[in-house]
Amino acid sequence: MPSGVIPSPKTGRELVDEYFIENRTRLLEIAAFLDRLDRTDATLVDRDYRVRAFREALRLLEDRPATAAEAQTRVERIQHLLSDPTTEPLEKLDVKSARGAYDRWQLGVA
Repeated sequence: MPSGVIPSPKTGRELVDEYFIENRTRLLEIAAFLDRLDRTDATLVDRDYRVRAFREALRLLEDRPATAAEAQTRVERIQHLLSDPTTEPLEKLDVKSARGAYDRWQLGVA
């Protein structure tokens, strides 16, 4: 388990019993979203940084760390993927926070 991660007070079976249906529903919603995207103009969808980040995040869900003690959690990796890595203050407020992902491809950060 990565350092700083609090172990669950529930057993694996208890977690599955309590959260499986809820997360099954989320998976079906994601599948429906991807199916709808597949039925649109693929060139537009493939260029949209939010869709690119979303698909990259889906790949991160399957990645298990080689050693649990030194790896980031999936949540941390996905949060970093979607977050703005810049540290300089903006001259004025922009709207990217309302878009849910940072366009790393625009600045060559990808």
